Amino acid sequence: MKYKMYDEMMEQPESLRMTFEAEFATLDEVSDLVLQADKVYLIGCGSSISTCYSVRDAIRMSSTNIDIEVYTGYEFYYNKKLVDGENSIAIFTSQSGETADTLASLRRANEFNVHTVAISNEPESSMIKEAKTPIITRCGTETAILGTKTYITQLGCLYQILFKASDYENKTELLAQLSEMPKMLEKLLLLTEDENKELAEKFKDEDIFYCLGSGPNFGLAYKLAMTMLMEGAIKHACPEYSAEFRHGLIERAEKDVPIIILRSDFVSDEITDKAIEFSKNLELKYIIYELKDYASVDKLLSPFILVIPLEWFVYYLAHFNGEDPGATRHIGKVRY
Repeated sequence: MKYKMYDEMMEQPESLRMTFEAEFATLDEVSDLVLQADKVYLIGCGSSISTCYSVRDAIRMSSTNIDIEVYTGYEFYYNKKLVDGENSIAIFTSQSGETADTLASLRRANEFNVHTVAISNEPESSMIKEAKTPIITRCGTETAILGTKTYITQLGCLYQILFKASDYENKTELLAQLSEMPKMLEKLLLLTEDENKELAEKFKDEDIFYCLGSGPNFGLAYKLAMTMLMEGAIKHACPEYSAEFRHGLIERAEKDVPIIILRSDFVSDEITDKAIEFSKNLELKYIIYELKDYASVDKLLSPFILVIPLEWFVYYLAHFNGEDPGATRHIGKVRY
Protein backbone atom coordinates (compact mmCIF):
# COMPACT_ATOMS: atom_id res chain seq x y z
CA MET A 1 0.00 0.00 0.00
CA LYS A 2 1.22 3.49 -0.87
CA TYR A 3 0.66 6.47 1.40
CA LYS A 4 0.84 10.13 0.42
CA MET A 5 4.22 10.34 2.11
CA TYR A 6 5.62 8.01 -0.55
CA ASP A 7 4.94 10.51 -3.33
CA GLU A 8 6.30 13.37 -1.26
CA MET A 9 9.52 11.50 -0.54
CA MET A 10 10.01 10.88 -4.25
CA GLU A 11 9.44 14.59 -4.93
CA GLN A 12 12.36 15.68 -2.74
CA PRO A 13 15.01 15.90 -5.48
CA GLU A 14 12.88 18.04 -7.79
CA SER A 15 11.71 20.22 -4.90
CA LEU A 16 15.31 20.98 -3.94
CA ARG A 17 16.30 21.54 -7.56
CA MET A 18 13.46 24.01 -8.18
CA THR A 19 14.09 25.83 -4.89
CA PHE A 20 17.74 26.40 -5.73
CA GLU A 21 16.86 27.59 -9.24
CA ALA A 22 14.13 29.99 -8.11
CA GLU A 23 15.72 31.36 -4.94
CA PHE A 24 19.45 31.31 -5.63
CA ALA A 25 19.77 35.09 -6.02
CA THR A 26 17.89 35.69 -2.76
CA LEU A 27 20.00 33.10 -0.94
CA ASP A 28 23.09 35.01 -2.08
CA GLU A 29 21.60 38.28 -0.81
CA VAL A 30 21.01 36.74 2.61
CA SER A 31 24.57 35.39 2.64
CA ASP A 32 25.79 38.96 2.19
CA LEU A 33 23.60 40.08 5.11
CA VAL A 34 25.07 37.31 7.27
CA LEU A 35 28.58 38.54 6.45
CA GLN A 36 27.66 42.01 7.70
CA ALA A 37 25.87 40.85 10.87
CA ASP A 38 27.38 40.38 14.32
CA LYS A 39 24.97 37.57 15.18
CA VAL A 40 22.69 35.13 13.36
CA TYR A 41 19.54 33.78 15.00
CA LEU A 42 17.95 30.60 13.63
CA ILE A 43 14.38 29.97 14.77
CA GLY A 44 12.02 27.07 14.11
CA CYS A 45 9.93 24.28 15.63
CA GLY A 46 9.74 20.53 14.99
CA SER A 47 11.45 19.47 11.76
CA SER A 48 12.30 23.11 11.11
CA ILE A 49 14.37 23.51 14.26
CA SER A 50 16.19 20.28 13.45
CA THR A 51 17.51 21.94 10.28
CA CYS A 52 18.69 24.85 12.44
CA TYR A 53 20.53 22.52 14.81
CA SER A 54 22.26 20.70 11.93
CA VAL A 55 23.51 23.79 10.12
CA ARG A 56 24.54 25.48 13.39
CA ASP A 57 26.69 22.51 14.40
CA ALA A 58 28.09 22.15 10.87
CA ILE A 59 29.17 25.79 10.90
CA ARG A 60 30.61 25.55 14.39
CA MET A 61 32.69 22.53 13.38
CA SER A 62 34.10 24.19 10.27
CA SER A 63 34.01 27.98 10.50
CA THR A 64 34.96 30.75 12.90
CA ASN A 65 33.39 33.88 11.44
CA ILE A 66 29.67 33.33 12.11
CA ASP A 67 28.09 33.60 15.55
CA ILE A 68 24.91 31.47 15.54
CA GLU A 69 22.23 30.94 18.15
CA VAL A 70 19.24 28.58 17.75
CA TYR A 71 15.88 29.09 19.43
CA THR A 72 12.44 27.54 19.34
CA GLY A 73 9.76 30.10 18.56
CA TYR A 74 8.63 31.10 22.03
CA GLU A 75 12.15 30.85 23.48
CA PHE A 76 13.20 33.53 21.03
CA TYR A 77 10.06 35.56 21.75
CA TYR A 78 10.86 35.68 25.46
CA ASN A 79 14.58 36.33 24.92
CA LYS A 80 15.45 39.39 27.02
CA LYS A 81 18.80 39.96 25.33
CA LEU A 82 17.37 41.40 22.13
CA VAL A 83 18.45 44.99 21.62
CA ASP A 84 16.55 47.42 19.43
CA GLY A 85 18.51 47.99 16.24
CA GLU A 86 21.21 45.42 17.03
CA ASN A 87 23.34 44.31 14.09
CA SER A 88 21.83 40.86 13.70
CA ILE A 89 19.81 38.76 11.29
CA ALA A 90 17.06 36.33 12.25
CA ILE A 91 16.16 33.45 9.93
CA PHE A 92 12.78 31.83 10.59
CA THR A 93 11.91 28.39 9.21
CA SER A 94 8.38 27.02 8.94
CA GLN A 95 6.71 24.68 6.48
CA SER A 96 3.34 26.45 6.74
CA GLY A 97 4.56 29.95 7.48
CA GLU A 98 1.84 30.12 10.13
CA THR A 99 3.47 28.26 13.05
CA ALA A 100 2.13 30.37 15.91
CA ASP A 101 5.25 30.63 18.06
CA THR A 102 7.61 31.13 15.11
CA LEU A 103 5.35 33.81 13.66
CA ALA A 104 5.14 35.59 17.02
CA SER A 105 8.93 35.62 17.20
CA LEU A 106 9.24 37.01 13.68
CA ARG A 107 6.94 39.87 14.60
CA ARG A 108 8.95 40.54 17.75
CA ALA A 109 12.18 40.62 15.75
CA ASN A 110 10.59 43.12 13.38
CA GLU A 111 9.66 45.27 16.37
CA PHE A 112 13.34 45.28 17.40
CA ASN A 113 14.42 46.20 13.85
CA VAL A 114 16.30 42.93 13.40
CA HIS A 115 16.56 41.94 9.74
CA THR A 116 14.10 39.06 9.35
CA VAL A 117 14.26 36.25 6.79
CA ALA A 118 11.48 33.67 6.40
CA ILE A 119 11.94 30.29 4.74
CA SER A 120 8.54 28.75 4.09
CA ASN A 121 6.70 26.58 1.59
CA GLU A 122 3.55 28.73 1.47
CA PRO A 123 3.89 31.90 -0.65
CA GLU A 124 0.75 33.50 0.84
CA SER A 125 1.65 32.76 4.45
CA SER A 126 1.97 35.41 7.14
CA MET A 127 5.69 34.78 7.62
CA ILE A 128 6.47 35.22 3.93
CA LYS A 129 4.43 38.42 3.82
CA GLU A 130 5.86 39.92 7.00
CA ALA A 131 9.56 39.03 6.74
CA LYS A 132 11.92 41.62 5.30
CA THR A 133 13.38 38.92 3.05
CA PRO A 134 11.11 36.00 2.06
CA ILE A 135 12.43 32.71 0.67
CA ILE A 136 9.85 30.31 -0.77
CA THR A 137 10.67 26.60 -1.01
CA ARG A 138 9.23 25.06 -4.18
CA CYS A 139 7.69 21.87 -2.82
CA GLY A 140 4.04 22.13 -3.70
CA THR A 141 1.64 21.08 -0.96
CA GLU A 142 3.07 18.75 1.66
CA THR A 143 0.66 16.71 3.77
CA ALA A 144 2.83 14.13 5.55
CA ILE A 145 3.29 15.31 9.11
CA LEU A 146 6.93 14.35 9.56
CA GLY A 147 8.15 16.56 6.69
CA THR A 148 10.26 15.27 3.80
CA LYS A 149 10.55 17.69 0.90
CA THR A 150 10.07 20.77 3.11
CA TYR A 151 12.81 19.48 5.42
CA ILE A 152 15.31 18.91 2.62
CA THR A 153 14.63 22.29 1.00
CA GLN A 154 14.84 24.23 4.27
CA LEU A 155 18.10 22.47 5.07
CA GLY A 156 19.40 23.23 1.58
CA CYS A 157 18.58 26.93 1.90
CA LEU A 158 20.25 27.22 5.29
CA TYR A 159 23.41 25.43 4.15
CA GLN A 160 23.64 27.57 1.01
CA ILE A 161 23.19 30.81 2.94
CA LEU A 162 25.53 30.10 5.81
CA PHE A 163 28.32 28.21 4.07
CA LYS A 164 28.45 30.82 1.30
CA ALA A 165 29.11 33.36 4.08
CA SER A 166 31.49 31.14 6.04
CA ASP A 167 35.27 30.98 6.12
CA TYR A 168 35.24 27.18 5.84
CA GLU A 169 38.34 26.23 3.88
CA ASN A 170 36.49 23.60 1.80
CA LYS A 171 33.32 25.61 1.21
CA THR A 172 33.71 25.77 -2.59
CA GLU A 173 33.69 21.98 -2.82
CA LEU A 174 30.88 21.68 -0.27
CA LEU A 175 28.68 24.16 -2.15
CA ALA A 176 29.38 22.36 -5.44
CA GLN A 177 28.29 19.08 -3.85
CA LEU A 178 25.22 20.79 -2.42
CA SER A 179 24.22 21.90 -5.92
CA GLU A 180 24.47 18.25 -7.03
CA MET A 181 22.41 17.01 -4.08
CA PRO A 182 19.16 16.51 -6.11
CA LYS A 183 20.92 13.87 -8.24
CA MET A 184 22.32 12.17 -5.14
CA LEU A 185 18.87 12.09 -3.53
CA GLU A 186 17.35 10.49 -6.64
CA LYS A 187 19.84 7.62 -6.41
CA LEU A 188 19.44 7.20 -2.66
CA LEU A 189 15.66 7.01 -2.88
CA LEU A 190 15.96 4.09 -5.27
CA LEU A 191 18.83 2.29 -3.57
CA THR A 192 17.85 2.41 0.10
CA GLU A 193 14.17 1.44 0.14
CA ASP A 194 14.35 -2.36 0.22
CA GLU A 195 16.98 -2.74 2.94
CA ASN A 196 15.14 -0.33 5.24
CA LYS A 197 11.81 -2.00 4.56
CA GLU A 198 13.36 -5.25 5.81
CA LEU A 199 14.87 -3.46 8.80
CA ALA A 200 11.53 -1.87 9.67
CA GLU A 201 9.79 -5.22 9.64
CA LYS A 202 12.43 -6.57 12.00
CA PHE A 203 11.92 -3.67 14.45
CA LYS A 204 8.15 -3.16 14.05
CA ASP A 205 7.28 -4.49 17.52
CA GLU A 206 9.67 -2.20 19.40
CA ASP A 207 8.04 0.53 21.48
CA ILE A 208 10.92 2.94 22.04
CA PHE A 209 14.02 4.01 20.12
CA TYR A 210 17.01 6.03 21.30
CA CYS A 211 18.60 8.18 18.58
CA LEU A 212 22.22 9.36 18.74
CA GLY A 213 24.29 11.68 16.59
CA SER A 214 27.26 14.01 16.85
CA GLY A 215 27.81 17.38 15.18
CA PRO A 216 25.31 18.04 12.36
CA ASN A 217 23.91 14.54 12.88
CA PHE A 218 22.40 15.56 16.21
CA GLY A 219 19.89 17.76 14.37
CA LEU A 220 18.92 14.75 12.27
CA ALA A 221 18.73 12.53 15.38
CA TYR A 222 16.38 15.15 16.86
CA LYS A 223 14.17 15.06 13.76
CA LEU A 224 14.29 11.26 13.69
CA ALA A 225 13.05 11.02 17.26
CA MET A 226 10.69 13.97 17.50
CA THR A 227 8.95 14.21 14.13
CA MET A 228 9.68 10.91 12.39
CA LEU A 229 9.40 8.17 14.98
CA MET A 230 7.00 9.86 17.40
CA GLU A 231 4.79 11.71 14.92
CA GLY A 232 5.15 9.46 11.88
CA ALA A 233 5.51 5.94 13.29
CA ILE A 234 3.80 6.59 16.66
CA LYS A 235 6.76 5.18 18.59
CA HIS A 236 8.33 6.54 21.74
CA ALA A 237 11.74 8.02 20.93
CA CYS A 238 14.48 10.08 22.55
CA PRO A 239 17.25 12.06 20.79
CA GLU A 240 20.69 12.47 22.35
CA TYR A 241 24.04 13.93 21.45
CA SER A 242 26.48 11.04 21.22
CA ALA A 243 28.53 12.62 24.01
CA GLU A 244 25.50 12.43 26.32
CA PHE A 245 25.21 8.64 26.00
CA ARG A 246 26.97 8.31 29.34
CA HIS A 247 24.30 10.43 31.07
CA GLY A 248 20.91 8.87 31.60
CA LEU A 249 20.85 6.63 28.55
CA ILE A 250 23.74 4.55 29.84
CA GLU A 251 21.41 3.42 32.66
CA ARG A 252 18.75 2.33 30.14
CA ALA A 253 21.18 0.76 27.68
CA GLU A 254 20.32 -2.87 28.36
CA LYS A 255 20.18 -6.03 26.31
CA ASP A 256 17.72 -5.76 23.40
CA VAL A 257 17.03 -2.03 23.86
CA PRO A 258 16.83 -0.43 20.35
CA ILE A 259 19.25 2.37 19.56
CA ILE A 260 19.82 4.16 16.24
CA ILE A 261 23.27 5.68 15.81
CA LEU A 262 24.24 8.16 13.08
CA ARG A 263 27.93 8.23 12.22
CA SER A 264 29.89 10.26 9.66
CA ASP A 265 33.50 9.97 10.82
CA PHE A 266 33.52 13.44 12.35
CA VAL A 267 36.33 14.09 14.81
CA SER A 268 33.59 14.18 17.44
CA ASP A 269 32.51 10.68 16.40
CA GLU A 270 35.29 9.47 18.67
CA ILE A 271 32.62 9.53 21.37
CA THR A 272 30.06 7.98 19.00
CA ASP A 273 32.42 5.01 18.61
CA LYS A 274 32.49 4.59 22.38
CA ALA A 275 28.69 4.45 22.40
CA ILE A 276 28.78 1.86 19.61
CA GLU A 277 31.30 -0.27 21.51
CA PHE A 278 29.20 -0.06 24.67
CA SER A 279 26.07 -1.00 22.72
CA LYS A 280 27.76 -4.06 21.26
CA ASN A 281 29.07 -5.22 24.63
CA LEU A 282 25.62 -4.94 26.22
CA GLU A 283 23.92 -6.56 23.20
CA LEU A 284 21.63 -3.65 22.46
CA LYS A 285 19.56 -3.85 19.28
CA TYR A 286 21.67 -1.24 17.56
CA ILE A 287 21.27 0.16 14.05
CA ILE A 288 24.18 2.16 12.67
CA TYR A 289 23.69 4.51 9.71
CA GLU A 290 27.11 5.48 8.33
CA LEU A 291 27.64 8.22 5.77
CA LYS A 292 30.37 6.24 3.98
CA ASP A 293 27.86 3.50 3.14
CA TYR A 294 25.71 5.88 1.09
CA ALA A 295 27.79 8.65 -0.47
CA SER A 296 31.22 10.22 -0.85
CA VAL A 297 30.62 13.86 0.07
CA ASP A 298 31.84 16.44 2.56
CA LYS A 299 31.00 14.99 5.98
CA LEU A 300 29.18 18.17 6.95
CA LEU A 301 26.48 17.32 4.36
CA SER A 302 25.70 14.11 6.22
CA PRO A 303 22.08 15.01 7.21
CA PHE A 304 21.08 15.33 3.54
CA ILE A 305 22.29 11.80 2.85
CA LEU A 306 21.30 9.90 5.99
CA VAL A 307 17.76 11.28 6.11
CA ILE A 308 16.76 9.25 3.03
CA PRO A 309 17.31 5.73 4.44
CA LEU A 310 15.84 6.94 7.73
CA GLU A 311 12.69 8.11 5.92
CA TRP A 312 12.25 4.67 4.39
CA PHE A 313 12.79 3.01 7.77
CA VAL A 314 10.13 5.17 9.45
CA TYR A 315 7.74 4.90 6.49
CA TYR A 316 7.70 1.11 6.67
CA LEU A 317 7.84 1.02 10.47
CA ALA A 318 4.53 2.90 10.45
CA HIS A 319 3.13 0.70 7.69
CA PHE A 320 3.91 -2.56 9.51
CA ASN A 321 2.10 -1.20 12.56
CA GLY A 322 -1.02 -0.25 10.59
CA GLU A 323 -0.28 3.48 10.72
CA ASP A 324 -0.31 6.05 7.93
CA PRO A 325 3.14 7.69 8.29
CA GLY A 326 1.77 11.03 7.15
CA ALA A 327 -1.35 11.16 9.32
CA THR A 328 -1.82 13.07 12.58
CA ARG A 329 -3.82 12.45 15.73
CA HIS A 330 -3.43 15.67 17.69
CA ILE A 331 -1.10 18.02 15.78
CA GLY A 332 -3.17 20.80 14.29
CA LYS A 333 -5.76 20.50 17.05
CA VAL A 334 -3.55 21.71 19.89
CA ARG A 335 -2.95 25.45 20.14
CA TYR A 336 -0.66 27.35 22.54
